[in-house]
Amino acid sequence: MPVPHLLKPLPYFQPLIPNLDIEQRNFDLNHLRAEDRSAHNWYRFILSFPPHLVRQYLEKFAVTPQHTVLDPFCGTGTTAVECKKTGIPTVGIEANRMAWFAGSVKLDWTPDPERLLQHAEKIGAIARATIDETQSGKASLGGSHPHAKAPRTLPEESQKLLLKNSISPLPLHKTLILLDQLRQHSPSPFFAHEQLALAKAIVFSISNIRFAPEVSIGKAKADAPVVEVWLDAVRAMATDLDHLRSRPAIAATMHHADSRQLLSVLDPASIDAVITSPPYPNEKDYTRTTRLESVLLGFLNNKSDLQTLKRGLMRSNSRNVYTTDDDDQWVVHHGEIQRIAAEIDARRLELGKTSGFERVYAQATKLYFGGMAKHLADLRYALRPGAKLAYVVGDQASYLRVMIRTGRLIAGIAEALGYEVEAIDLFRTRLATATKEQLREEVVVLRWSGKFPVRYPFSDKPL
Repeated sequence: MPVPHLLKPLPYFQPLIPNLDIEQRNFDLNHLRAEDRSAHNWYRFILSFPPHLVRQYLEKFAVTPQHTVLDPFCGTGTTAVECKKTGIPTVGIEANRMAWFAGSVKLDWTPDPERLLQHAEKIGAIARATIDETQSGKASLGGSHPHAKAPRTLPEESQKLLLKNSISPLPLHKTLILLDQLRQHSPSPFFAHEQLALAKAIVFSISNIRFAPEVSIGKAKADAPVVEVWLDAVRAMATDLDHLRSRPAIAATMHHADSRQLLSVLDPASIDAVITSPPYPNEKDYTRTTRLESVLLGFLNNKSDLQTLKRGLMRSNSRNVYTTDDDDQWVVHHGEIQRIAAEIDARRLELGKTSGFERVYAQATKLYFGGMAKHLADLRYALRPGAKLAYVVGDQASYLRVMIRTGRLIAGIAEALGYEVEAIDLFRTRLATATKEQLREEVVVLRWSGKFPVRYPFSDKPL
């Protein structure tokens, strides 16, 4: 079936800070500014888009406190937190339970900061004493102290989920002691915040994990001041809460849900604006980014839990493709997406790539864009006529160096679903690891008029 011409030529806007050179602009545009750290810095992904980008589109879309803003791929809640800080009602949707938990806590400004700190210091003192009783873990780990207790470890099923060497034995031992004390002192109004503070400390101070920007394993830490760095994170929270608590109450809701199943969580015609950044179609397993803290906080306990998590995510990499997946049906007649998939498979055969993951690169690409089509289709029912949308996406070439112009393809799918494509703004450029090309990260700007198309052209089924 021939694909009709959609998506007229669109203006590529100038960079958001055009007076900076490209290296400095890229750093500034995706950097968490000092004035934005309140709440945002309690826990965030290294690849999160910055709060000032949210503010720019709130202003561009003329969003007021009478409107409601949605982030359907909310991650750790950047859009939701920034909306709440500016007095705008907000809704977030996130399928990764660790990220959803982080975003939910970052939106809860009710704890009394002084009592939070007192509670944490009490737990910290008990945890320190318990650690000292086990000879700080050192003798037990070496096995030489006659009265040393065995170090605390994770159950075997949980340990298998971790990236190898992501945390050393002694820091793990101390962390499990602190976690045990947190749980013994729950329920409390501070439990969630204390857990999130520990998640941040685990990733950035206790573990061997590093981001460059991909998650990897750095130099092993024989020891770490677990209780101290956790208390530092709690103190930072308390400082923020001291001024956040005085702000007016704003409706802010986080749903733990699949962004391809929006009709189960969103009310009809309830959303005025969308500011979001979905996953990009590349070979990044996003569950690895939060794997360690997800296991330690109990969100993932075994392989079945991990598979359940992956099945609820947008298909964006070969690590979460399953034989029962069928989102590709929504782009079966999209000529450019089918061409890209065919090129990826041809390149794979040419290079003799036969691993299980490499064999599904092409399918992962089709599933990704089909999933985005399903998401955008369902979203229409939750939007008020005139709603404005901003999707931060990036070009990709990680599938055997085949270029995928993500923004243009999503814009074309959106237009086929009845959205008006207003612009594709340049956010920043990135250097492709494989090709060393500058890849565009863009903001696809859409408007929902309220009018559904006569038919959706990229599938045999209506959407």
